Amino acid sequence: MGAFSKSPKLQVLFIIACLFSPCISLKIGETCSKDTDCDAGLSCQTCAANGNTRPRCTRIQPTNPTSKVKGLPFNNYTWLTTHNSYAQAGVRSSTGSLIIAPMNQNDTVTSQLKNGVRGFMLDMYDFNNDIWLCHSTGGKCYNFTAFRPALDVLKEIRAFLEANPSEIVTIFIEDYVTSPSGLSKVFDSAGLKTYMFPLARMPKDGNDWPTVDDMAKNNQRLVVFTSKSSKEASEGIAYEWNYVVENQYGNGGMVPNSCPNRAESSPMNTTSKSLVLVNYFRDIPNASATCADNSAPLLSEIKTCYDAAGKRWPNFIAVDYYQKSDGGGAAEAVDQSNGQLTCGCDSITYCKVNATTGNATFGSCDVPKLAPPPPASLASTPPSGPSSNFAPRNSKSILLRWLCGTILAATLSMRI
Repeated sequence: MGAFSKSPKLQVLFIIACLFSPCISLKIGETCSKDTDCDAGLSCQTCAANGNTRPRCTRIQPTNPTSKVKGLPFNNYTWLTTHNSYAQAGVRSSTGSLIIAPMNQNDTVTSQLKNGVRGFMLDMYDFNNDIWLCHSTGGKCYNFTAFRPALDVLKEIRAFLEANPSEIVTIFIEDYVTSPSGLSKVFDSAGLKTYMFPLARMPKDGNDWPTVDDMAKNNQRLVVFTSKSSKEASEGIAYEWNYVVENQYGNGGMVPNSCPNRAESSPMNTTSKSLVLVNYFRDIPNASATCADNSAPLLSEIKTCYDAAGKRWPNFIAVDYYQKSDGGGAAEAVDQSNGQLTCGCDSITYCKVNATTGNATFGSCDVPKLAPPPPASLASTPPSGPSSNFAPRNSKSILLRWLCGTILAATLSMRI
């Protein structure tokens, strides 16, 4: 340290390193160069589809609603949901084959759980004398459409439930399984039967579900729905549309100012179904365009579906490439919906919560003076200058870096 204290050059280099190193995490909307520059729950992204080529810190994680507002019925929360959760881009089939099928997500189910996803859409097929997750057609799975055995992903979910005793997960099965008790067997093999929420407790008359606290206390923290009505009687697995209303999936569910129900679902305003699922993804996934889809258009569709569903906010918001957006994305959409459901605020982060009980007074909101920066596509005027794609960092970060450098410089200049 003696040589350092006597060397002005070394001191200057040290100060410069502090000033320009990513020691201060960047907030949403700030210019970044890599994911680690950004604060927790953010990643460094561009969205060329919206004309935003400036790398910015972008939200990928919603607020955990039950950690913010506690004790409400299950249907009084919104859960981020991934469409074809298992269809990870860039992977090979567990059979060893190349996959020639659409891919809808960028990460594993374990990673999705870590990032706050709590709803999973899984397509299950009979394949190779087992149950597999396939993105196929015609009700049949092939080597080139098969991703993984369902057991592998179900074990990932079991590991999460074991490690997080207050968390609740929902699985929506697109069901092509015809083998006798095929679903029951794979859930049993995965060790998930003990967590499954019982069919007998699911309300069919539009009443509230049990509270999340009750579900956690009874360790009934896995809600499973199937697309085959016969499985409710034969295997005790809930037929989705006895309990859920759901809008049209694919391009038909992305028409502005429209929120029609899918064919299997009751009309969106059927209040005898307690849960509302909103889909917002294309017929054919488009990784580059999804950042634009998962931004202002998604927020608009949720409000449209709120009206269509009889003034009910969605309980599940299902998207492709959930991490991609032009700012707040699906995470922001989930927070907005949770705010309306849990406390009547524009975001769950605005809810005023009793520190002792964890309960919120409906309509009591603590709105920050400074809202998060809007996506670049909504900015009124682009910044002037030679390089509008590389906007300056947030002034607070600059001030903190300057202060850090000033204090460090003063300290190093002192001689004892």
